[in-house]
Amino acid sequence: MAGHSKFKNIMHRKGAQDKKRSNLFSKLSREITVAAKMGADDPDMNPRLRLAINNAKAQSMPKDNIQRAIDKATGGDEENYEEVRYEGYGPGGSAIIVEALTDNRNRTATAVRTAFSKNGGNLGTEGSVVHGFERLGFILYPADAGSEDKVLEAAMEAGAEDIQSSEDGHEIWTAADDLHQVASDLEKSLGEAETVKLAWKPNLTVDMDEKDAGVLLKLIDALDDDDDVQTVWGNYDISDEVMDKLDA
Repeated sequence: MAGHSKFKNIMHRKGAQDKKRSNLFSKLSREITVAAKMGADDPDMNPRLRLAINNAKAQSMPKDNIQRAIDKATGGDEENYEEVRYEGYGPGGSAIIVEALTDNRNRTATAVRTAFSKNGGNLGTEGSVVHGFERLGFILYPADAGSEDKVLEAAMEAGAEDIQSSEDGHEIWTAADDLHQVASDLEKSLGEAETVKLAWKPNLTVDMDEKDAGVLLKLIDALDDDDDVQTVWGNYDISDEVMDKLDA
């Protein structure tokens, strides 16, 4: 991922829009419930659940909400969510991967297809764009977590594969299977991370001009607004200059 533009610009944009906390908490709760259902309800014994809980805490989700999401999994909840991945094309030749947790595939597929078609994109078939991405672990720390040298040393000692630091923060990449262990080791030296998750990292990025970037961000917003959509990944690179114009 070129620099910090993909992750941080979108995070800044979401912050500026002050997205509804209820929508965010709903997505976080769903991931916690699914993680608890798929393994033990003890985060120390279930890496996915631990990551889900840590991400929820990073977003200031109340402890009661977290516990309710876990209890929902162990209480014989009738809702059965399944993981679904959608792939498509956005404005400016961008490739988009959408990860969802849904209890109704038809509803989710219709919503995702509509979001693409109304915002300059096209929903593709399974496998149409994923070949241009690599499945990796992603850990994000704020800039004040430490100096570039300190974070680099900690990341390499923990077994990370790559690190990119900027004034916006520290992006740390790991092998997918190493994510939980690397995150746990980093937490001992740097504290809790801002984000820990499996990610789709593009092999090549596409530079977006102001026109295409504006439409693309509307597409991402439309997808993010859907309760079933958990994460949206892409191979686009939006420069700070273009983002400044869009946010003006």
